[in-house]
Order: sequence, then structure tokens, then C-alpha cells
Amino acid sequence: MGHPQGAAGGGSRRGEPRPAYGGARRFIRALPPLVIVGGVVYDVATPPAYTAAPLFSAAPLIAAPFFSLLTTLLTGIAAVLASVGLHVYNGTADEIPALTETLTVLTVSALALLINRVVRRSGKQLASARVIAETAQKAVLPMPAERIGGLQCAARYEAAQADAFIGGDLFAVQDTPHGVRLVVGDVRGKGLDAVEAVAVVIGAFREAAEQERTLEGVAQRLERALAREGTRRHGLDAFEGFTTAVLAEIPRTDGSGTFGGFVRVVNRGHPPPLLLYADGRLDLMEPGEAALPLGMGDLAVWPDRAEAKPYPPGATLLFYTDGLSEARNAQGVFYDPAERLAGRIFPGPEELLDALVDDVRLHTGGGSTDDMALLAVSRPAAGQPERRRTMPVVPPGGGGDRSPGHRA
Repeated sequence: MGHPQGAAGGGSRRGEPRPAYGGARRFIRALPPLVIVGGVVYDVATPPAYTAAPLFSAAPLIAAPFFSLLTTLLTGIAAVLASVGLHVYNGTADEIPALTETLTVLTVSALALLINRVVRRSGKQLASARVIAETAQKAVLPMPAERIGGLQCAARYEAAQADAFIGGDLFAVQDTPHGVRLVVGDVRGKGLDAVEAVAVVIGAFREAAEQERTLEGVAQRLERALAREGTRRHGLDAFEGFTTAVLAEIPRTDGSGTFGGFVRVVNRGHPPPLLLYADGRLDLMEPGEAALPLGMGDLAVWPDRAEAKPYPPGATLLFYTDGLSEARNAQGVFYDPAERLAGRIFPGPEELLDALVDDVRLHTGGGSTDDMALLAVSRPAAGQPERRRTMPVVPPGGGGDRSPGHRA
């Protein structure tokens, strides 16, 4: 009777419904002809007063959402021919009930063709929306390169809402004349307003990271950019919009490109980064002085102060948003990344994020109420090979049984 649209084990073609996989795919493929054959057997094995018309009507309806238009049409034709053939076999073709049953099967088959068209059109619209969302995600929140300025990078955006691609969390890494600079942040709010603010922060950071001589200057440029953004927003966001953020700068010692063994950090109300050493030790990079988030400069004025932290070869910096540190399990216990990662080592930043994502899913039972952005930046030790990485946008609901890394 044909094949479900798409291919097993791969993505469905754009504009078509998602294919079933494995045993479910084979079952769906066989179901319409089995229903028709079952109807024939039932009609032959029972007295004439019993009819298989409901089974013949069900076959094209089953095919409609899963198969092509041609396959649905052929299923409907087979159902109508089976109904007519059985009435001829039973000698009841000229009776009113027989005509009514055949007309019912014919009508339902026509309805199945209409359903098939609607499903296919909806699938195309959904595919188009996905392409637009993916394009917007790449434009607003571009994926960092796997190697920037000699550092290994990996990033993830874990959406709390299924099929979402981007929200209010952000990250960016940039190689500049002043060293490798990065930002990780979380915009207050949800929806398009949050995405718009993300675009403002990322755009301002890209420009300021190149032009400002100090990390404090970059933070002030972001503050001014959000202040300008706030003047053109309406309602509550015009007065309470803000962005928690942590900015970091990994300077070079000289023109040779080697790093100086430390990282400068400016924290504006954001969860503190973690520094994972090559031997499994871990430091929580708490700021020495608390500061308000970006966009709240009207409430208090103080100079930003970048704090220098050690960053030896083989160490990895882990930046994250509160979607990680505020992820809860069924008992309401928050996820503690410092506790979960202490004493563990990872081959590279990609493996760290793989293990971390799986561990958070285990902690929460596969669900989350907030988006989560993760950025890991490793300073390779001498002779350490480069590693490849990917950055999928993973919707919630997945799972995994891997622990966060392995013990040394």
C-alpha cells in the first residue's frame, strides 16, 4: 500500500509529516491493508446481517495522516472495491443497506483525501517555521567556532519548551586584539522581547569587545546599549528590563599568542562560572563584590572592577545561566553544578557539556522550566590535540543514563 512519508532512521522531507521509526513504522505501513483484509475475512465469516463497512471506512482514515496522497487514494479505492465486491459475493449489491454502506465508505475515503491535504500543508508550514527559527537562531545567537584564539570552545542552548530554538539566554565568544573575550547572559522575560534584547546585547558586545581596551569598558557599553533599548520598550519592560551577565577576558602575554595563565571576570548579577582543573579540582569563581545586572544602572552607580582568576593550561571555564543552577528534581532540590562536577575530569569541553546535559536531565526527570545556556572554554595543555564539537539545540524530554564525566 506504499510507504509512510520519510525514511526510517532519517529526518522527514520538508513539508511532510514526521515518519514513524522501527516497529511503529512497519506497523503503520501494514495497518491499512491489514484492516481491509480483516474486513473481508470478517464479512465472509459472519452472517450477512453483520457488515465490515466500519473497517473499510477506517482504512483510508488511517492512511491519511501517515501516507502520501496517492497511497491514501489507492487505499480508499481498495476499500470501496472490497465493499462492493463483498456485496456482489453475498448477492446483496442491489439492496438499500448495501448501497448505503458503499456510499459511506466512498464518502469517508474522500474525507481522508482532504485530511491528507491538510496534514501535508500543515507539515510544510511547520517545516517553514522551523527553518525560520533556525535561521533566526543562527543570526541572533551564532555558534562559536570550535577553536578561538587557541582555546577550545563548546556551547549548548537547551530550550525548556519543546521545539523552541532561542529565548532569553545568550553567549558569545570573540578573539580580539585584547585577548579572547566572551559573554554569557540571561535576559529578563520571555518571547520576542527577550530575543530582541539578546540581539541588542550580542551586537553591542561584538562591537565593544573589539574597541574597548578594558573589560570594564565592555560592560559599560552593554549597560548603555540596554539603556537605549529600554527607552523604546513599552510597559513593564521599559522600567524593569535587565540582563544578568558575566563577561570574561583571557589576555595574551605577548605577540606570540600565548596566554598569561589568568582570566579577568566582570560579573553583573549572574551565576558564578566554574573553573575545572585538569586534575579534577574545581573552583567556584564568586565575585568579590556583588553588582546589579546590566540595565539597572539607574538604581545605583559604581565602577565595574574586573577580577583576575587563575587559568592554567589544561583547565576549563564553564559558564552557564540559571536554567542550570535552578533546575529542580521531583523533591524541589536545586541542581548544584559545583557539587556534581567536583572531582571529575573530561577529555574536552564538548564531553563536559555532553555529560552535564545528561546529568541535568537525570536530575529533573527530563523536564525543565527554564532555558539553559552553557559555554565551556578550555585552555589546552602542551601537546593536547584539538577536538571537534557540535552545538545542537536540544529540546527537553530527552534522557540519558551517563554520569557527568568519569573519575580520574
